[in-house]
Amino acid sequence: MSALAQFFAMEGVHVSGSDRSFDQDLGGDIRRKLENGGIRIFPQDGSALGGLPGSVVVSTAIETENPDIRKAVKLGLPIRHRAEVLAAVAREHKTVAVAGTSGKSTVAAMIHDIYARTRSRISVITGGPIVSLRDDGLLGNAYNAKTELLVIEADESDGSLVHYDSPRLSVLLNLTKDHKEIAQLQSIFGAFLKKSPHILLNADDRNLSDFSAGSFYDSVGLKSPRLATFGFGTALYRAEFVDIGPAASKMSVNGVLFNVPVPGRHNAQNALAAAAACAELGVSLEDCSRGLEGFKGVSRRLELVGECGGVQVIDDFAHNPEKIRAALETVQMRSQRVLAVYQPHGFYPTRFLKRELIEAFSTGLRNADRLWMPDIYYAGGSSQQDVSSGDIAGPVRKSGRQAAHVPERKQIIPEIVETARPGDAVLVMGARDPSLHGFAEEILRALCLSFSAAGRS
Repeated sequence: MSALAQFFAMEGVHVSGSDRSFDQDLGGDIRRKLENGGIRIFPQDGSALGGLPGSVVVSTAIETENPDIRKAVKLGLPIRHRAEVLAAVAREHKTVAVAGTSGKSTVAAMIHDIYARTRSRISVITGGPIVSLRDDGLLGNAYNAKTELLVIEADESDGSLVHYDSPRLSVLLNLTKDHKEIAQLQSIFGAFLKKSPHILLNADDRNLSDFSAGSFYDSVGLKSPRLATFGFGTALYRAEFVDIGPAASKMSVNGVLFNVPVPGRHNAQNALAAAAACAELGVSLEDCSRGLEGFKGVSRRLELVGECGGVQVIDDFAHNPEKIRAALETVQMRSQRVLAVYQPHGFYPTRFLKRELIEAFSTGLRNADRLWMPDIYYAGGSSQQDVSSGDIAGPVRKSGRQAAHVPERKQIIPEIVETARPGDAVLVMGARDPSLHGFAEEILRALCLSFSAAGRS
């Protein structure tokens, strides 16, 4: 929502809005940057609608009993879903729609940065703040360059992906259980691809294999689109000689050397996807390689918060099983032990992914690693609260791993300080909660105080 708001504000549109996290005095830095961008922030009590805006835009998280929605209905104002509005923006541009259950923000950011470094800056609407934009004083998840080309993160979580009509290029990164069952997601992605004349697919993902066959399009009476693939195996854009390091990776893509300055095998694959997308748009692979060399990443994607006493503190957006596995695997490459904190981001996703989350931690944690889980993040609204963090931590502990449910998040900090030793890495994981990065900073400060008191730094 904040990305769309900024995009329109940069267009000169008068934008106002509300967010219950701001009413709870959370996300102060986000609020300041939105206001600096000319966006008026109101309490979520209906007062934002006093000026009779042209339309009210909502996300799936907004319920009908929300005060702003009740006021909009009373005033007879049109209420439009975020996906509908983003789809309308996409239709006005030559849009690159990046879809998949993991990696969307990073790939969109990489495409943006490749163009910014080798061509000219292009427009982007994404989820995670792009560090290169954040360094310019922006929030980072949107930029309106007033260009024909626009890169968007096309979200499947609420099924709204089907709203996007005929993107210039549709990129499909992966498909795993997240928000919905795999069969449901395949149906949603299939509906999305049926409207796509030019498609780039991950050839390594078995759940996407049907979409690479002409028979899929024949079965629905459609002409086969222009189809390209990327992957570590057989693909049009193939990565070879892949060297995954603890802080960066190297690989050769169709004979062109790439140095990827962000860690993890998943980020090497993200870079491959971004390079393939740009190549399909006419950028040479050599320029793609050059454009990625200075890539600074996306906020809260394995972001190094700091280091003290030989202990790194890392903040990551990981919230589904695949992302958690990738984060653990990557941080394990650079640490003797991982001291992980995972805050589930809602009751429904925790209930829906319970079995997969237990498996991800039971198999992903090493014997020496530790896991702490605070209570499930609750942002308000109606929700069936019949699952807890203990329902994950308990079975993980029974599997032989060190895991604990600690209801109050702040109580985890002294346990980490007491446990941490040089060579460890603290990994904070979770989504939705705007205070998580601040929590990671609190851990770092506590570690520094402890090591300072002990005469170490």
